[in-house]
Amino acid sequence: MIQTIIKPSQIIPPLENGDKLTRLEFESRYQRMPHLKKAELIEGIVYMGSPLRIKQHGNPHIHVATWLGTYEAANSGVQAGDNCTVRLDAENEPQPDALLRIKEGGQSTISEDGYVEGAPELIVEIAASTVSIDLHDKQRSYRRNQVQEYLVWRVYDQKFDWFRLRQEKYIKLQPDEQGIIKSEIYPGLWLDVPALLSGNLAKVLEVLQQGLRNQNED
Repeated sequence: MIQTIIKPSQIIPPLENGDKLTRLEFESRYQRMPHLKKAELIEGIVYMGSPLRIKQHGNPHIHVATWLGTYEAANSGVQAGDNCTVRLDAENEPQPDALLRIKEGGQSTISEDGYVEGAPELIVEIAASTVSIDLHDKQRSYRRNQVQEYLVWRVYDQKFDWFRLRQEKYIKLQPDEQGIIKSEIYPGLWLDVPALLSGNLAKVLEVLQQGLRNQNED
């Protein structure tokens, strides 16, 4: 029997937190780890997902996804995504908690193998607090790649940040007197921030419907 000898140089190691890789190296290793649910490449560094609690992540995540999914249902020209890989550039391949992209004529496309390539117009991340990577390295990569609106729900801080890209900088949008922030990219995409933070999904969707009606009347 002839045995195949595998040289050490031929062995592709698994992903590890802190690995410094190119996007192609990252994808090659990630594809060989089908059990791994989430890993991201941010500014050339690998970040591995950890177990997530329902109160701190799972429930906020589903509320954001429901909000964006409802908007998609009323607007055929957009596509919402939940926890899908985005190929941004040679050193950044994040897996944002949620995104909303313009399907035709927008900044991003869908590759032949089914991945988002380029920057979606809007990305949402569920973060722990201001020390999270979401408000540091990840924010820088999103800004550089022209993500137009970047939303961060800081669960422990009980804060919601909505950043708008203007002249290569992220400017934080402020809610109106009713606590509502209105997207500057997507007509009718309104968010009742106090309702979201308090877990009142029904109110969040009610205000969104108001925005959608306003969009149709304009």
